[in-house]
Amino acid sequence: MATVQMSLQELFAGELRDLYSSESQLVKALPKMVKAAKSKELKQALETHLAETEQQLERVKQALKLVGEKAAGELCKGMQGIVAEGEENIKKNAGDLALIGAGERVEHYEMAAYESAIAMAKELGLSEAEELLSESLLEEEKAAQLLSKLSKPMLSELGKTASTPVRR
Repeated sequence: MATVQMSLQELFAGELRDLYSSESQLVKALPKMVKAAKSKELKQALETHLAETEQQLERVKQALKLVGEKAAGELCKGMQGIVAEGEENIKKNAGDLALIGAGERVEHYEMAAYESAIAMAKELGLSEAEELLSESLLEEEKAAQLLSKLSKPMLSELGKTASTPVRR
């Protein structure tokens, strides 16, 4: 039985629906992370990114509208798994460094999705969608850089208090 390959337009719409689901899940998950964060700097970074995520969700809605699609559809299972892991860290009271690790995984997952969607938008000649998605990608990159910066002193402090070295 022969299968018909999806068109680039269909793939792009699917990528946007996936991004919409991802951002929607994060709008719900980030307040939990803010509440669990101990350091003032991490709380602020997460609160700022929550506001950005709400804007990113709106941009994805706009991009979906540009291709005649509704902002609904399938659940992004990849993000669902990443969010679930982050929630486990919160339940375990694993601390700020674990929250940062979860946040970094989220950002890198999103960056990959945005990069893919941007490439598709460019190929389809959808410059307005490309611009919307590129703005979100820049915010994701900045968020990932900030989380990495926040982790450095925490890693250093934990390294000083470690009783035995970790062997790999």
